[in-house]
Amino acid sequence: MTPRLRATARTAVAATIAGRLLRHAAPGLPDTSGPGREAVRCTVDWSGPVGADLPDEHAVQAACGLMQVHGRATGGPLPLAVDYASVVAGVLAAQGATALHVARARGLDLREVRTSVAQGALLAVGQYLAAATARDDSCSPEPGSPHAPVAPPDVPQPGGLATLETADDARVEVETLDPLAWRDFWARLGVAPALAGRGWLPFEQRFATAVCPLPEELRQAALRRTMAELRAAANDTGVSLLAVGSDPAPAARPAPWSLTPGPAPVPEARAHPDTAVPGPRPAVPVLGAVLPLAGLRVVESTRRVQGPLAGHVLRMLGAEVVRIEPPGGDPMRWLPPLAGDCSARFSALNAGKPVVEADLTTAQGRDTVRALIAEADVFLHNWAPGKAARLGLDACELLPGHPALVYAWASGFGDAFGDRPPLGTDYLAQVHGGLAAAVRPADQPPAPSLMTLTDVLGGLVCAQGVLAALAARETTGRGSRVDSSLVSAAALVPRPAHRARWTALDRPVRTADGHLCLGSAARAHPQAVLRLLDSAGPTATEDLAARFVRHTTEEWTARLAEAGLTATPVLTDLTALARDPAFRRAVAPPDPVTGHARPYAPWEFA
Repeated sequence: MTPRLRATARTAVAATIAGRLLRHAAPGLPDTSGPGREAVRCTVDWSGPVGADLPDEHAVQAACGLMQVHGRATGGPLPLAVDYASVVAGVLAAQGATALHVARARGLDLREVRTSVAQGALLAVGQYLAAATARDDSCSPEPGSPHAPVAPPDVPQPGGLATLETADDARVEVETLDPLAWRDFWARLGVAPALAGRGWLPFEQRFATAVCPLPEELRQAALRRTMAELRAAANDTGVSLLAVGSDPAPAARPAPWSLTPGPAPVPEARAHPDTAVPGPRPAVPVLGAVLPLAGLRVVESTRRVQGPLAGHVLRMLGAEVVRIEPPGGDPMRWLPPLAGDCSARFSALNAGKPVVEADLTTAQGRDTVRALIAEADVFLHNWAPGKAARLGLDACELLPGHPALVYAWASGFGDAFGDRPPLGTDYLAQVHGGLAAAVRPADQPPAPSLMTLTDVLGGLVCAQGVLAALAARETTGRGSRVDSSLVSAAALVPRPAHRARWTALDRPVRTADGHLCLGSAARAHPQAVLRLLDSAGPTATEDLAARFVRHTTEEWTARLAEAGLTATPVLTDLTALARDPAFRRAVAPPDPVTGHARPYAPWEFA
């Protein structure tokens, strides 16, 4: 992938993504090969530490919960029609390799990193796994109660998408974080405030639950209006709205991140003591384990998923990550379900990060942030456009006094919409980038997945940009500004020229006791499947799929294996990941500290 890296990748998509990211980082990677030093080795395979045969993307999506989470809003498990888990694994491979270069330049004897597509999938479902295993009985009324604030997390919700249809056959995605703007938007469409209010919690919490069971009256109100009328109502009330197109191609292919070197260090400028002089420096082991970023400090001011996940990745790589939160704590800490006294979803991304509370609207709060940054290697935020400048905490104001600082901004749209972008959230990024069309087959209307696909990729790409900047700092002694976005991350996902066309066998087939994902050979050769069925008859794939209900998942898996065909049981209960012996080296069971299950770090370093 680079002259300093020996790579082994058993999945072509992951190898391609890792190669692209490492080539983008290559100009700044320190040369750590040297006489007598082995090249960095990186290995990516399908299963990694998961003790199951997972030969392809569909098998990984089935076994690790991606199909279940993505399909919740449409009534049952459904594959993503793109190689999403493989893309995540490719980013993880690039992160591992770049982190090794940083570690070796700092004097750590690390030579090899391994990751897998399965570990990428598990990381992507981490917050949903935490919520499913939190076992909190006090956070909400009984599931299914008319007063329950969220849908039961693992129950499919037909009609649970947020995408609206209009009278002129358009499809739109709306976004707001303001309940008053939501109320006013629906008032413009003739909906009573009380009825609009019933739709607010499912809408606002859809990023956490992956379902959005809006009242049917709201959908009908949108259906009576044209696209122009909905757009006018959105403009008048400050709600963001984008049309959902059917073209899977990304609107643009921006670079994954941009890196702008900071000013050259000068003798009188204050620099972090560990970074004032380029060249190898000692690193401090963490808890007895040598991790690539041990001894480095990250300060983050982030919320929701994208920013916290970037910090989470850097923490798993060994950095100390300090969170800045408003007085009283981040409101997301109380998003149900709770694990102990903290949201399980919040904990999945933020456990292990010390917290400093600071009111950024005050001079004292901003001074607190500046003091933390003065002792940090990285400052990371995902604030709205313009907020950093208003606070006096933009890169141009911080880097001159801290020339070794890596300043990272994880945005929603970058410069794709100029200085007035829509809200930079996952679902609008999926729409703008064409991912909303690409993730669903051609026989389904295009709509974003309510699984936070771009938030996860955006956090990972931001972390990789930070790693690239840290690697460049080892050579130059200079910090950088790193800019990444949800849109730049979404553009990494390979797309077909046209939306995928599936048969019934491309979807999970229902068995007597669950669902089964057929392997590529069985999907491509339905006649081979027909020979395994109990009776002759029509060979249409719909008829074949319907006959699988006659036997259990285990029975069908054995029958298919005898015929030389592979199949993977579809995980429909995320809590099973924490109990399955096949996942014991990849998923940590609930523990007294976090109160929920979590994926282990997705790399193994040697």
